[in-house]
Amino acid sequence: MDHLGFRMKFGALGPSTNTIVQPDFDDMRPVGVTNHYSRIVIPDMPVNTDDDFLRLVDAIQANTLEAAQVLKSMEMQYLVMGMSAATFWDGRAGAEKYLATMHEHVGVGVSCGSFATEAALNAYGAKRIAFFSPYFPVANAQVKRFYEDCGFTVVRELCLQRPSPVQIAHTTDAMCRDAIRALDGDDVDAIVQVGTNLSMVRFAAAAELFLDKPVIAINTATYWHALRACGIQDRLQGFGQLLSHH
Repeated sequence: MDHLGFRMKFGALGPSTNTIVQPDFDDMRPVGVTNHYSRIVIPDMPVNTDDDFLRLVDAIQANTLEAAQVLKSMEMQYLVMGMSAATFWDGRAGAEKYLATMHEHVGVGVSCGSFATEAALNAYGAKRIAFFSPYFPVANAQVKRFYEDCGFTVVRELCLQRPSPVQIAHTTDAMCRDAIRALDGDDVDAIVQVGTNLSMVRFAAAAELFLDKPVIAINTATYWHALRACGIQDRLQGFGQLLSHH
């Protein structure tokens, strides 16, 4: 039995440009659970258009399996995916195929942002949702398609169009606050933030207090989903009701 990871050894994947998801996952780590991070090597390319964003997704896809392979040597027990755009691609059917590919490659269970946020929304009983991302419209369209395939009504969505992968991590609380204000309304049951390099786990928890509705940060949902899938029911404070009550 692993001396520190005596309850669970998580492998975690994220792009090499991502500086948010690793500390986020570590902040939510219960005693006896360890996170072991492998970086998907990509360049910090400029992103100014939909076509640029598609090239970024292709770069991540090209190196994901290699990064996952590295984790197999430490006998990970479960994989937590800290990259999200690709997990929404081609609707729910495409996402299921992608998840099956990852599961087959690593040989253990896998949690990813698309299905984790779906599970979180279902845990809250939300039906009408709004979401925002650091992406470009071409990717938001894929996220919207996934949620609609899952039976949710997407009332509103917006994309921050951050100018590079590294710049996603420079997104401020003020930007997130303005996005949430633009999305919120009496016609929305819950607000979702996607994009794992956007720091939102604590701000989302604060936003739930003043909006009086679920605000789901993708890193929180993904790590929550992994914990619960592995039978770890610890309730954690400071990251919103998902981890403290579900």
